[in-house]
Amino acid sequence: MHLSRNLLSGKHKYLFGLILLSFTAVICAAFSMEDSNDFDISRREVLIRRIGHELLLQSGDSTSRVLPVKKIAENEYQIRFEHDLTFQTDSLVNTTRRLLVHDLLAYDYVVNVVNCGNGSVAYGYAISKNKKDNIVACLGRVQPRACYWINIKFKPTGINTAKNGYLLSSLPFLAFVGFIFFRSIKPQKVLSGNQDTDMFTLGSVLFEAKNRKLIINEKIIDLTGTETRVLLIFALSPNETIARSRLQKEIWEDEGVIVGRSLDMFISKLRKKLEFDPNINIVVIRGKGYKLEITNFM
Repeated sequence: MHLSRNLLSGKHKYLFGLILLSFTAVICAAFSMEDSNDFDISRREVLIRRIGHELLLQSGDSTSRVLPVKKIAENEYQIRFEHDLTFQTDSLVNTTRRLLVHDLLAYDYVVNVVNCGNGSVAYGYAISKNKKDNIVACLGRVQPRACYWINIKFKPTGINTAKNGYLLSSLPFLAFVGFIFFRSIKPQKVLSGNQDTDMFTLGSVLFEAKNRKLIINEKIIDLTGTETRVLLIFALSPNETIARSRLQKEIWEDEGVIVGRSLDMFISKLRKKLEFDPNINIVVIRGKGYKLEITNFM
């Protein structure tokens, strides 16, 4: 009896050691893959900076600087400038195409020119490796001189796909570890509080997400489906900054829609419908996104 028990214990230890070793190998391979692609990432940033340099020259500015390229999200970069500039839409499209063709991982990407002052999108387009999927509008127009940021978002390929593949392949090993060490532990019920997320009180406004409406002083204001989705994100995180890229991703990306001025339009419509309560406002957080400010929020 004791011998059988010891043999069983030895097998468990051996199995655990094998799983741990395999899991460690997978993680090391993933990080090794990440390090080996540092060069490609650095090269991409140089190309993006070159785009900013050529836009300044096309704007007639040969003295001011292109500020350091800023990574604002996974696979998304921002070009910023020392001074205001003007640009022609054709030149911007052609410049990004010509330079990013040297980035072997840049198959599909979206470019949005953002006005620094209010965060609105002045111009945007999408480029795909399949030219029939390109979305480019309003060519031949010169944009007024102003403060602009240029956001370039790449479709995840190469680096992230390989890295995620390694990490996902490690999930079966994690499952084995969890099965061996936690099978005897009784799951505890998590207290989640009120599960009803269909109704929110925002100041003096009652927001019924399920019915797509606002109730303000017994007055009912109907919302569209998109307005409801946008406001729901804000309602779940009041007085917190919501990144513009997150709003675009959660509202439109899954539908395959390229967002230009759409987000700003829906924000503007929501502001108008909430204006009956002066304690509620959707404000722009410069360089970051938006925030639903509720003055008397508890």
